[in-house]
Amino acid sequence: MSSLSRLLHRTFSTSKTPPQPNPNTIQSLSTALYKERNLRTLVDKFKSSCDNDRFRTKTGIYVSTVRRLASAKKFPWIKEILEHQKHYTHDISKEGFTVRLISLYGKSGMFEQAHKVFDEMPELKCDRTVKSFNALLGACVNSKKFHKVDELFRELQEKLGVKPDVISYNTVIKAFCEMGKLEEAVLMVDEMEKNELKPDLITFNILLHGFYGKGQFVDGDKVWAKMENSNVVPDIRSYNAKLVGLVCENKMAEAVELVGGLGSKGVQPDVHCYNALIRGYCKDGNLEEVKRWYGEWEKYDCAPDRATFATLIPFLCEKGELDWAFELCKGIIHRRRLVDGAMLQLVIDGLVKESRIEDAKKLAEMGKSNNYTCYKVEVPSQD
Repeated sequence: MSSLSRLLHRTFSTSKTPPQPNPNTIQSLSTALYKERNLRTLVDKFKSSCDNDRFRTKTGIYVSTVRRLASAKKFPWIKEILEHQKHYTHDISKEGFTVRLISLYGKSGMFEQAHKVFDEMPELKCDRTVKSFNALLGACVNSKKFHKVDELFRELQEKLGVKPDVISYNTVIKAFCEMGKLEEAVLMVDEMEKNELKPDLITFNILLHGFYGKGQFVDGDKVWAKMENSNVVPDIRSYNAKLVGLVCENKMAEAVELVGGLGSKGVQPDVHCYNALIRGYCKDGNLEEVKRWYGEWEKYDCAPDRATFATLIPFLCEKGELDWAFELCKGIIHRRRLVDGAMLQLVIDGLVKESRIEDAKKLAEMGKSNNYTCYKVEVPSQD
């Protein structure tokens, strides 16, 4: 065999092993965490992954991991992985990194731990500015400690010498609205303006949801007028708040008109628009309008969510629309969406009453086989 033949033979006959993925890449680490079903193992893998400098810059991985643990009520394990971050002295001395920990504790309802991290910042050689001040206020709201927010707002201003910004005020306004103390919320806007800070779109949206959501439509309209006078352009959240108010007032014709006119305002209807209309028509017992608006999803780039089904399926069972309810439940489970076990049981009970035992058993079995998305359901006896 000539030297050229030998070269060609080696070149084309030698099998090459494809390059293997590096297990230490951020993508590989995050994929491994996402696929891990054992939560104790998840915690261990997460802590190990944190040794990678670039991993610690990925806020999304932290958020998704803590959310999973919080959903499973594994609060000691949340504390374990967040306290572990203090080992990384270079990062923990940066306010942005510490703010992440405060926020994650807050989103998990662990306000005391969030406050502890905030208090420890000086010994961690981390400066406290309005950024961490706002993070602590936000953690208080997310932990539903609404009654503590205003006190914290006043106390920390004096203690730290921090000047609140628009985010600070919006957080306190949010707390007052959540408590139903709407007059106090409006007074915070007055204080804000006295301190030469302008209410922004978020400020007005919080107030709109507060007033319209509590059925105070006239006061909600006053907030809307102030928003327009302040040259703040409403967005879809603003319109959704007004839509909730119209539905609460049973002004369905006006609600439909509002949704129909969104396009001319350059605003795209979203899932919350349709949920509001469907909820209103379910309340009225108007099956035809419910069907009509459920069919509108296909026209826009949005889809039903858990709130849609929580409203729609009990209504369909009440109206004897079991075929539709049955198909919706099958679709929910097939797409592995979250489904409430009680809602599924309602459909199963309805099918049994109609002597559709096989359908009831099929739905129950589908629910059981996807028990990570729903509670255990069983077909009741026919007695």
